[in-house]
Amino acid sequence: MGTPIVRGLGMNGISLLGGWFPATLEVIAVGLLIAAIGWRDRRWRVRILPLVIGLSAVGALLASYPGAALAGITDPLPFGVWLWLGVGLTALVVLIAGWRSAQWWRRGVAVLAIGMASLVCANQVNQFVGYYPTVDSALNDFTDAPLPGQVSMTGLAHDSGGHTLPKVGKLVSVNIPSTYSGFDHRAELVYLPPVWFRSAKHHPALPVVEVIGGERGAPADWVRLGNAVNTADAYAHQHHGYAPILVFVDATASFDNDTECVDGPRGNAATHLARDIPQYIENTFGASKNPAQWAVAGFSMGGTCAIDLVVEHPDVFTHFVDISGDLEPNSGDDHDTLVQLYGGDVALEQANEPLKVMQAHGKYTGVSGMFLTSTAEKTHQREAHMLSKAAAKVGIASTVTVSPGSHVWQFAGPAFAKSFPWLVGHITPSRHRPA
Repeated sequence: MGTPIVRGLGMNGISLLGGWFPATLEVIAVGLLIAAIGWRDRRWRVRILPLVIGLSAVGALLASYPGAALAGITDPLPFGVWLWLGVGLTALVVLIAGWRSAQWWRRGVAVLAIGMASLVCANQVNQFVGYYPTVDSALNDFTDAPLPGQVSMTGLAHDSGGHTLPKVGKLVSVNIPSTYSGFDHRAELVYLPPVWFRSAKHHPALPVVEVIGGERGAPADWVRLGNAVNTADAYAHQHHGYAPILVFVDATASFDNDTECVDGPRGNAATHLARDIPQYIENTFGASKNPAQWAVAGFSMGGTCAIDLVVEHPDVFTHFVDISGDLEPNSGDDHDTLVQLYGGDVALEQANEPLKVMQAHGKYTGVSGMFLTSTAEKTHQREAHMLSKAAAKVGIASTVTVSPGSHVWQFAGPAFAKSFPWLVGHITPSRHRPA
């Protein structure tokens, strides 16, 4: 499994997912809590402290359920998240309940304990989803550090031609007009392979892959965490600079807006992905206008989006890579999904469920895909096989691959790299395929 290459702060080797650093944070947090509690007097030890611990435990239990559901957290979080939330709550209640009996320094230590426990709790979530593998990746994201190889549109104009191909592609931030969708999205990213820079005037009509991340994230996730640019550059290095254009799209508009790539109350994400983006990429970068040369790849929510967009819009996309996607778009239970994603419109919901869409459409021509899931994802494995069998009945050729791992970016990145040669082979006309 490859670790994303993150430059800038010199801490790339310090893991947040395991090892000495997270363990050190936990030891410090416990030490601060013990210091904040202190020995004090008998009343504090016998009467107040047990009450403090009990209240904190109840608070953590309420946060895990129903608090998590009310906050829109549908995936079960590991026990460590709630344990460290309880530690933080304990430090907070200690600060409040013991304010009068504590010396000034002990109050300060309690504040530090709250902060450290919160940090450990947050990293427990991070370890569960694998969002930030290293300290450097987290700091670069929070400080909005430039991505490796990123240039502006102005800078791109200066790099758009030459007698020799660059060794690696370029990543450019773009503001794509929401002409058809009105979708209030964030800036998106476009990867241009070395071959695109072969001529300043006549750029090749390259195939395109729209790449979609999870429900909570940003377009840069596939670059910072999924290693997608390095994957494309490695392929280009072996194929005379040739690779497809990659578009790292914004399907959610914000960190906590789970659209599942459908049009609905949370925004017209599907129209943005299927109309706004193709038109812009074709007109701005001279990309191919042939649907047979357009694909969608994604992880988690993005995997669900990948097959959904292809079966709904075979006139725009004809190939997909679904990494750990769901059976259909969802935002919690059936009721929440219907209300939050579709505004209660049952017909609209059914028009976005791949099994129903494929059945209603009938035979497809030239459509294919890959499903990649991990050994830990039993439900995703079962659903991938269901979708693959349904796809076969309507002429969509697909495969299901299960590899060691779990539902984290450390699985998604290598899975994308594994699928990349297959994907490029299918979106590249045989007469244009490099040796």
